[in-house]
Amino acid sequence: MPAALDELIDALRVLPGVGPKSAQRMAYHLLQRDRQGAGRLGRALEGALAHIRHCNRCNTFTEAEVCDRCLNPARDPQQLCVVEMPADLAMMEQTHAYRGMYYVLMGRVSPLDGIGARELRLDRLLARATDGTVQEVILATNFTNEGEATAHYVGEMLRARGLKVSRIARGLPVGGELEHTDIGTIAQALVERREL
Repeated sequence: MPAALDELIDALRVLPGVGPKSAQRMAYHLLQRDRQGAGRLGRALEGALAHIRHCNRCNTFTEAEVCDRCLNPARDPQQLCVVEMPADLAMMEQTHAYRGMYYVLMGRVSPLDGIGARELRLDRLLARATDGTVQEVILATNFTNEGEATAHYVGEMLRARGLKVSRIARGLPVGGELEHTDIGTIAQALVERREL
């Protein structure tokens, strides 16, 4: 196999969920059927690496020092929603139910993977949350073991600084049926029920 092809296959394996066979299929496809697409992909990656950076306020991806969302005067600066990844921020925005500010952790606490407070740079979150403007921090990490651990750690850290900390609720999905829902979700929905 040519060295350049071998290097391309290895490079494609950095993508999540892409093993050796998938990487090989992608490489062959790009070189055999879509060389123009391969060139576009290469240019897009180079451009992204050259121009994309982290927002100084919310830590999401942007091309500017501070992203447009953080500069938007219509957003409520007293609320700060903490999410794990930029994709989570995008999902929150799609709801049109939240008009506050964000902070993106770019990961989650995962001791088994060697990711702790230092690796997530929680000192930056702490500085942002205690800037004198933020009144409530909403923890919107995922409901995985790592997400729960992250929410607990961050919540304790911020409560110790006198901030109001809340956690997004979980329960039955809109349009969901009880008979098709797992028992853990039903149990959590009962615990987090509210009065009508």
